[in-house]
Amino acid sequence: MNTELWDEKRLISLLKQGNDAAFRVLVRQYNNRLFGIAYGIVLDREESLEILQEVFLKVFQNIHRFREEAGLSTWLHRITVNQCLNWHRRWKRKFRWQQNTLERDGPIDYPDRGMDNDPEAIYREKELKNKFMENLGQLPREERVVFVLKEVEGLSYDEIARVLKIKRGTVSSRLFYARQRLKESLTRYMD
Repeated sequence: MNTELWDEKRLISLLKQGNDAAFRVLVRQYNNRLFGIAYGIVLDREESLEILQEVFLKVFQNIHRFREEAGLSTWLHRITVNQCLNWHRRWKRKFRWQQNTLERDGPIDYPDRGMDNDPEAIYREKELKNKFMENLGQLPREERVVFVLKEVEGLSYDEIARVLKIKRGTVSSRLFYARQRLKESLTRYMD
């Protein structure tokens, strides 16, 4: 079955009919994007993978309730964000991420900035990435969610507003404060 020709309406229709191939297409199309959102919010790889499993399970169980008022991706983003927020609520400690090492072990893909494998430059780049992730984790949750949806997922202000069910102005202010906090903390680090 050629999945490249599936448009969103056809995919939704087949999902509602319980078509297994359509569900595999859905997972293949959205897996990486939704993982990026989850990881950006919870800052833990294993927890993000579990959240992703919960997201696809919820989609599978509730696709018949999807009213198609918003796009499929908006619905999936909303479920992912809600699952991440539920994850936060399940833990009694507010900053559990501080007790786990951040994603430092995995392969790091460095852009070519003329480093020519300079160990010192690679080390500085890795330290900056780690500092950024640490500071991202210190943002208030509402700001971090908006930041991740905008900067990682590339959603527009209106799309973020729909996903989070907040006003566009609220998206704008949360994004502004998130960027300000990150800029200040990284500027201090760079100095």
